[in-house]
Amino acid sequence: MTVEKKRVLLVCSSGGHLNQLMVLAPWLEDFDVAIATFDKPDARSRTNGWRFYPLAWPTNRRIWNNLRNAVRAWHILGTERPDLLLSAGAAPAVSFFWVSRLRGRPPTVFIESFGRVGSPTVSAWLVRPVTDVFIAQHEAKLDGFAHRVVLGPSR
Repeated sequence: MTVEKKRVLLVCSSGGHLNQLMVLAPWLEDFDVAIATFDKPDARSRTNGWRFYPLAWPTNRRIWNNLRNAVRAWHILGTERPDLLLSAGAAPAVSFFWVSRLRGRPPTVFIESFGRVGSPTVSAWLVRPVTDVFIAQHEAKLDGFAHRVVLGPSR
């Protein structure tokens, strides 16, 4: 009898946000993983052969690309049917977390950017109402956010 692996969908911008999620790669070996991120050469080459879903970019002040990603989120979430939706942020997280709420909502985890010390990112504020767990490295980072987990600094 084979046990079906739990499905995890990673959603993030490329660059530093993707770097944060790739730190979890050893932990993710026991899961069936798919990733949705910007379709850039560095992103495709770093995704461990996981199922890859390209997202439209740039998203900063580009409403059309954010709407396109919301439509893609609807289709990807329907195809993947993840057991967990995990993001390290930026604009794609917003589209996916809100669309997942409309589709039946698997548990959602948002990892706040480790580089931001003083205040939550805009993405964190926008996904706050639909996120089950927030993870931050800095104690004061998510003051007032429910369901937050604060990790100590790396040593």
